[in-house]
Amino acid sequence: MAARYIMALDQGTTSSRAIVFDRRGRIHGSAQHPFRQIYPQPGWVEHDPREIASSQLGVMVEAMVSSSVSPDEIDSIGITNQRETTVMWNKKTGEPICNAIVWQCRRTAPLVDELCADPQVAAMVRAKTGLVPDAYFSASKIRWILDNVEGARALAEAGQLAFGTVDSWLIWCLTNGAVHATDVTNASRTMLFDIHKGCWDEELLDLFGVPASVLPEVRPSSADFGVTAYPGLPAGIPIRGVAGDQQAALFGQCCFSAGRAKNTYGTGCFLLMHTGDCAVESSHGLVTTIAASAPGTRGIEYALEGSVFVAGALIQWLRDELGIIGSAAESEALAATVDDTAGVYVVPAFTGLGAPYWDAQARGAIFGLTRGATRAHVARAALESLAFQVADVARTMEQDAGMAIDQLNVDGGASANDLLMQFQADILNAQINRPQVTESTALGAAFLAGLNTGFWSDLEEIRAMRERDEHFLPAMDASVREGRMAGWHDAVRRVLSA
Repeated sequence: MAARYIMALDQGTTSSRAIVFDRRGRIHGSAQHPFRQIYPQPGWVEHDPREIASSQLGVMVEAMVSSSVSPDEIDSIGITNQRETTVMWNKKTGEPICNAIVWQCRRTAPLVDELCADPQVAAMVRAKTGLVPDAYFSASKIRWILDNVEGARALAEAGQLAFGTVDSWLIWCLTNGAVHATDVTNASRTMLFDIHKGCWDEELLDLFGVPASVLPEVRPSSADFGVTAYPGLPAGIPIRGVAGDQQAALFGQCCFSAGRAKNTYGTGCFLLMHTGDCAVESSHGLVTTIAASAPGTRGIEYALEGSVFVAGALIQWLRDELGIIGSAAESEALAATVDDTAGVYVVPAFTGLGAPYWDAQARGAIFGLTRGATRAHVARAALESLAFQVADVARTMEQDAGMAIDQLNVDGGASANDLLMQFQADILNAQINRPQVTESTALGAAFLAGLNTGFWSDLEEIRAMRERDEHFLPAMDASVREGRMAGWHDAVRRVLSA
């Protein structure tokens, strides 16, 4: 039977999903399963690697069964994953030696501060990796495991221990231990990888005390990662695409060239701009990272990445703490009952402010309240704050990259909000493109796999699928836009700690 579908495995922070895509990039079937979040101490976050694997392999089978797709109809598998989360396992037994340390975990912050206290060391890390030294990334998590899990250091020195981000762990499990590999996008998030040379870096390994023997082989994002061989799973399905979640979303949004950008509206926002073969160094604290590339691409391609800490979490706050909406979906209808915010601004600095402010001590506030302000004005101001924050990061990216963002591709839960998308177009003065299939992360992994096998012929065939996009065009007068941004920046200045 001819292969008709691509399977995307989307391993996230709170759940594992499998999505079956057809040749037109449409969802044919899917399955999803949550797994435990483990909090041993305040600030510590862990996952059980066995639960990650079992949930992901389980939904893979469930998605095929529920959509009546047979294994021989699956052309290949693409994997996308939560980034930076660190798994270590015994190469002989295949068993994890401890729980995975999740990207959110802050236990290694003092270690990073100690190792990178010298400004020259911090500058070296930034220059080679494109990353700001932080516990967020994998390097210090590996060091912690080696220093704190009994026998770990000895196993590593004996060449019997394997490290991997979640993609590597899934590849190992799917191939029944035949392949220990990762892709360039995930490698670029470990703080051990030289993004310019495209290889693990000895100086960084020495700094963090990580033996090279634990590291996976680094391959392009669209490459051969082995075939399925796990007992009980359909055997022989090729694994041909791998990328970290945000880079997979950038690829799934067809941002293949310099200047193209996407924003994911999730709990926070992740804004990425493709910068071509130029690794742009940010002067505003943005992260330089490797972008996923199509097969046959010469050299390494890069992206700038900026994060908005609070996006969908703000709407949840309106629902759960303030009680002014009953569900997240109600925010649009409530906000639409008023023509504007009546001068109200919400600054959601619940955990400080990121780029371009970088003030961890800033705290949230609502400004401009009068006796006439209603819950509808607050709801509208909350939605608009998402667009203001994205505009701030986008303008910062434009300055760093020297490229204008005249179009922004969007996905994520809040991208379904038409009022927000129109305001985003207005305040950014750019066209907003919302695809019919908003599962851009999984679709990006599918594209990477299918391009490698020839399931899709080239990037042009994939771009043609975007003809069904919905577009939001800017319609706000320039003077109004400037006034609204000035009001936002005034509100932000009032919450800054300095």
